[in-house]
Amino acid sequence: MDIKDIARPVDGAGISAFLRSLPARPLLLGLGEARHFVGELGEVRNEIFRHLVEHEGYRSFAIESDCLGGLLVDDYVTTGAGTLDDVMERGFSHDFGAFPANRELVRWMREYNEEHEAKVRFFGFDGPLEYWAASPREPLTALHALLDGPLPCTREKLDALLGPDERWSNEATAMDPSQSIGRSADAQRLRLIADELVALLDTQAPRLSAEERERAELYGRTATGLLRYHHWLADASPARWTRLSALRDAMMAANLGAVAEHGPALVFASNLHLRRDKSFMSFGDQVLEWWSAGAITATRLGDRYAFLASAFGVVGDDVPHPGTVEGVLSTLPWEHALIDARRLTEAVKGAAQRDSPDFAYFPLAQDQLDTIDAIVFVKQAVQLDWPGRAPAADA
Repeated sequence: MDIKDIARPVDGAGISAFLRSLPARPLLLGLGEARHFVGELGEVRNEIFRHLVEHEGYRSFAIESDCLGGLLVDDYVTTGAGTLDDVMERGFSHDFGAFPANRELVRWMREYNEEHEAKVRFFGFDGPLEYWAASPREPLTALHALLDGPLPCTREKLDALLGPDERWSNEATAMDPSQSIGRSADAQRLRLIADELVALLDTQAPRLSAEERERAELYGRTATGLLRYHHWLADASPARWTRLSALRDAMMAANLGAVAEHGPALVFASNLHLRRDKSFMSFGDQVLEWWSAGAITATRLGDRYAFLASAFGVVGDDVPHPGTVEGVLSTLPWEHALIDARRLTEAVKGAAQRDSPDFAYFPLAQDQLDTIDAIVFVKQAVQLDWPGRAPAADA
């Protein structure tokens, strides 16, 4: 098989043709990153999203970033509240606000909404966490404020149980479970209160506006998810990081379910979080294995979920061997190509998995291809230094 027969340039016609080839119109179209902070992929992503909005009826964009911070960005793109500089600084986690392609996307979304009645929406779908986690104060107090009637505790009691935010956001808990307060008496009490508040929300849903219900449900998911995550940060067993990875992706999947209620959306995150099968990641002397947000979402949405994985050719001094999947894809004549992954297995039969010196790059494996709908391949890319700085000298 000639690989050019199952590939084409990444352009509007190619994206629309890909969507028409699917068994159903996807509610969520996942575009995965083989590595964060690759400028060319960000630019391709922006072109894809603009086409989806202007020609395919897409109205939402969701990114692997703090779901609460994303509310600030959504307010900006829908109403103009705040400034672009402010939302890029405060509305993103993981330093994603410093990524130039994200700034350009937010600017374009605001500009689009100023000119169109049907608005595009922005969502963060990650929890407010890195390897450690934030304080549950914001979602708990916001949910508490939205509810009425007899509450499980007063606001003053809630503040007393939460205490200083620093004891929740201690980065040292990532490697030292003994420093986590996730299994303290206060944390256990807060988990019961969060559960009661979420149950109370169900009983009071009719008195809230649609926007209030949407935000309250987000606060409830985030509060209970954070407290559960803190609980496992305090665990000292070998299962600790596998459980934390699974909990994070379960939170992502729950948020993606809410995004899907707004209609078709483009979802942008690491390939690890969007794949349909189990994710694997080396972590110290362990290999973590868990079901990704994409796998959970695909279980719920079936054919209404589609996944475009990304892969890169040359990135700085990292050149793929011709006998790898990326090496085969590098023979394509286009700088940015869209490949039908479902037909690629035959073309790369016997290809090895790329051995990249970049620990943050997740190469394509031949046995993954039947779980991917298509691949967005960037033949030559520049890896940005961690982030907001100039490109690395060797890139």
